[in-house]
Amino acid sequence: MQKNEITLITGGTRSGKSKFAQKLAEQKSDAPVYLATSRIWDHDFKERVARHQADRGNNWQTVEEEKEISKHHLKNKVVLMDCVTLWLNNFFFDNKNDVEKTLNQAKKEWNSFIRQDFQLIVVTNEIGMGLHGAHEVSRKFADVHGWVNQHIASLSDHVYLMISGIPTKIK
Repeated sequence: MQKNEITLITGGTRSGKSKFAQKLAEQKSDAPVYLATSRIWDHDFKERVARHQADRGNNWQTVEEEKEISKHHLKNKVVLMDCVTLWLNNFFFDNKNDVEKTLNQAKKEWNSFIRQDFQLIVVTNEIGMGLHGAHEVSRKFADVHGWVNQHIASLSDHVYLMISGIPTKIK
């Protein structure tokens, strides 16, 4: 396996990001690792997580981690992290919507995480392509999310934009 390879998959809601990422991971490994970053906020979200779990076969190893992704040793693994948006939201919420603190912590954690020798496939969202946030908190999160996406994309080997289930390679 080469040192580390990062593939970022971005797009809008229900654009096919997770499905495409899962296929990529399964092409690279018979036993990929699913790095789940979400918190279960409510019943609807619990159902979303259950749907994602049902989509994966028994060959997947699942690691659940809300924030400290670098503490998991994933050397020589194929890892699918789903997703940056939920991971970043955990920092933002815990930091009481402090943009600078969230940005600094997330970048520091990301940079530590990607020091491992692994093949990483990362899913994120392009929330800045949607409606302009009606509330200050929404606009702040869109800003920090965009900056973190840019940071991750700059360190990625491959970047795909999903549009209506169609992957478009942009890097």
